[in-house]
Amino acid sequence: MKKMLFAMTMLLFAQFSLAAVVGRDVEYRAGDKVMKGFLAIDDSVRGKRAGVLVVPEWWGVNDYARKRARMLAAEGYVALVVDMYGEGKVAANPKEAGELAGSVNKNPPLALARFQAAEKFLSKQREFKKGELAAFGYCFGGGVVLNMARAGEPLKAVATFHGILATDVSVKPGDIKSKIRVFTGEADPAVPPEQVSAFKTEMDNAKVDYKLVSYPGVKHTFTNREADSYATQFNLPLKYDPAADADSWTQALALLKATLK
Repeated sequence: MKKMLFAMTMLLFAQFSLAAVVGRDVEYRAGDKVMKGFLAIDDSVRGKRAGVLVVPEWWGVNDYARKRARMLAAEGYVALVVDMYGEGKVAANPKEAGELAGSVNKNPPLALARFQAAEKFLSKQREFKKGELAAFGYCFGGGVVLNMARAGEPLKAVATFHGILATDVSVKPGDIKSKIRVFTGEADPAVPPEQVSAFKTEMDNAKVDYKLVSYPGVKHTFTNREADSYATQFNLPLKYDPAADADSWTQALALLKATLK
């Protein structure tokens, strides 16, 4: 209980430590497509620093994704919210979100190209320390960052929050170079027990440095305070959980501190 209260206190502190953080909407290209992301940096920090790519929930580059980027910037990282849809598209409802996410999930080369375009853009920022890169993904974005790790992208650390774990990709020892942390809810119908079990087998067989944390009774979208309103508005099995939110954030930050320089 004391550990959980500490985690929640630290999360609250992080959200009030954003005074020096500067965030701005940015544009970059992936092929002939204009991508519209969001870059967050703590202006009070001097010198180069590690970077974190933030891949949003299936809604797209929205205020929640921007908030997480700002929180990472407050921790001393340069954070970029990745546009996986192009033109900064934001879904208005689950049907639209599913169509946008599906168009990316069904086209792995497209997903990889758009992720790599974000990597390239971040690498050109004067604040970015070369080679020190991680990725956080939420919901749809959680599945994306896991697939980027499976593809061998140069990510030192990957954290996924209420993300899809299933994949059609076959990995072998040495393919995944990232340290991986997975945070999921036991009551999340989008990530059923058999999917969790298959993921563990996949990671074990590939000899990946990973840890999976499953929160009892916790539903999908547990890190997003808007989850309850989405649940009511769209009749979805979502629920914000402050304890799981705080604990997953604390553990994810510990991963970054242990792996990035």
